[in-house]
Amino acid sequence: MSAAEKKFMLDLPLKIVLTEEGASHFISRKQKLLRFKLADNVEEYGIGLNHFSPMSIQNMILIGYISKIEISMAEFSSHRPDLMDLSKVIVFSILYKQFDHEIFDKLIQADCVRKHNRMNPSQLLDERTKIPDKQLRNQLAMKDNVIQQSRQMILDSIWKNIMANKEYSPEEKNVYLLMTEKFLNRLSLMNWFIITKFYKVDGFDEIISMIRESLNEYMEKSKIPDYISTMLMELALNCENTNIRKEAKQLYKGIDNSEALIYDPEIRSKIISELINKKEVVFLSWKIGGGSSAIGKQGSLTITLYNKDDEFQEVKDNIESKMSANLNKKTLIDFYKQMPEGGESNDLGLYYLSYLDDACKKVGVKFESIVNQFSASDLTVINLKFNF
Repeated sequence: MSAAEKKFMLDLPLKIVLTEEGASHFISRKQKLLRFKLADNVEEYGIGLNHFSPMSIQNMILIGYISKIEISMAEFSSHRPDLMDLSKVIVFSILYKQFDHEIFDKLIQADCVRKHNRMNPSQLLDERTKIPDKQLRNQLAMKDNVIQQSRQMILDSIWKNIMANKEYSPEEKNVYLLMTEKFLNRLSLMNWFIITKFYKVDGFDEIISMIRESLNEYMEKSKIPDYISTMLMELALNCENTNIRKEAKQLYKGIDNSEALIYDPEIRSKIISELINKKEVVFLSWKIGGGSSAIGKQGSLTITLYNKDDEFQEVKDNIESKMSANLNKKTLIDFYKQMPEGGESNDLGLYYLSYLDDACKKVGVKFESIVNQFSASDLTVINLKFNF
């Protein structure tokens, strides 16, 4: 769970689409934005990165600067650790952000806060309250002791339960202990302002109890990033191998066992070089949230893979005698079930998908998988949609 934040730098070719706030930030600092076309042929403005720190990506997500991240590569095998780390960073960032959002919603509904609002109509603390970060920092700087005591009140019982859980290994206990602190460390200034304002007043126990409840829920959700990164890597490798097999048949026509050729490192490298020259790449993107004004979509994430896949169209033609309009949809489970027999890694991919689906249901994360294919092209689009 914590692996995504252990590595200081990652090497992946990122196209980062910025939100309006993100674009304004970079423009105000005289940084020229790039204009690029994404896999869906939509042109966007943003920045490009090839060597970056995971924390820089996380910080930009937390402050709402990133709307989408896209990668396009001919092969993912050699980038496996970095790709999985990036996936975990993105999902954890959304979890941290959603946790903070839910804590704020609970705090303004606490009895002591509502009582304060009734008695101080000119100093309301609700979803419309806006206090500049500089002002919040100045006030919280004088309450560091209160913050630390509040943190300890929240964590004490949670830590005791973690240490007493016999189902956790020593390593798992350490991970969970660290994770609880990470969630609290990423609470917004506004949330800490409310917590410290009502420290030890009548009703403060309710605030502590609500935060503990949410923290326990998100500790369970923190298992999901690992499942998603595993599933994503499996799908990316499957797309990669599909392209390599197709290219091997083209380069080595007449050879009976072209399948065996792709496992020779030298030949595989030659095939990949040919794919790069032909720009036969797999696109992978993460669409983050639904925008600042999208109600109920702040905790959403859509992961999409784009790849040309001739066999998929053939299979669909055999299964469906009549295609509806120009777009046919199947669940990802159906997609795996209907792939031709003998396709490598399909059973393994389905196993991971089922595992992810089950894990999401257990912790209340909404998960949907859809495979789209446009009859006008061979482009297969795999969508994994989550709402945390």
